[in-house]
Amino acid sequence: MKILILGSRGMLGHELIEVFKGLHELTLWDRDEIDIGDKEDVSEKITELNPDIVINAAAYTAVDDAETNNEIAYRVNGYAVGYLSGVCKEINSLFIHFSTDYVFDGGNKDGYTEDHPAASPLNEYGKSKLLGEKMISDINPRHYLVRTSWLFGKSGKNFIETMLRLASEGKDLKVVNDQIGSPTYAKDLAEKVRELVESKKPYGIYHITNSGTCSWFEFAKKIFELAKLDPRIQPVGTDQFPAPARRPNYSILINTKLSKLRDWQDALKDYLVETGRISR
Repeated sequence: MKILILGSRGMLGHELIEVFKGLHELTLWDRDEIDIGDKEDVSEKITELNPDIVINAAAYTAVDDAETNNEIAYRVNGYAVGYLSGVCKEINSLFIHFSTDYVFDGGNKDGYTEDHPAASPLNEYGKSKLLGEKMISDINPRHYLVRTSWLFGKSGKNFIETMLRLASEGKDLKVVNDQIGSPTYAKDLAEKVRELVESKKPYGIYHITNSGTCSWFEFAKKIFELAKLDPRIQPVGTDQFPAPARRPNYSILINTKLSKLRDWQDALKDYLVETGRISR
């Protein structure tokens, strides 16, 4: 199949390339190749390419900045998704798009299944991603909408690298202990997306995260345990870190449709091995 990967230079884009290369004909586009917020550019270039599948791994992910740069967030995470959905419908291409736990308000301690209505995001980033979801459902039924959470990977910034850097600087650390979610390795997510495509699952919403849950504090503690580091670290409430954007307390995405991914702790260990942080 001919597959177009958008956002190909990002964290998830890199992993999607790895799992699909050699199996399918790939076209890799990022901001230099296409402006997904420009409807005419999207229509003209994708129609000409005529791919069988369009995978959109492009997104505006600066959660706090989105509070003031919400025009950009809505352009990339919302309206652009509508343009992509529309052209995919016109050329009969499968559209795969990624969304987030932040489309929920995080008030449900038991978590959220795929059929739980997404509503009341707490911040502009979540609202922009929810707009993108609505665009897809309104425009093109032939899609996979994949929600994930707390993504980490070998390309780009992530929580793990931030914690390791701060620990190496000998700083006392305070990490939030009242936000709960599922850390997810971008490599595992990409592999599950390939499985989704190859198994030809029914179209619709899928939740894909590594198994298990933790707080950011517990995540940090496991990072240091595996890396054999012992920084001074203290659990604190979210109110100790005032930020422009509110975060949901419970970001648990429950997968009811697919086989489960491995536990986040096993994925974390592999990440640390693969990035040369620890030996196997």
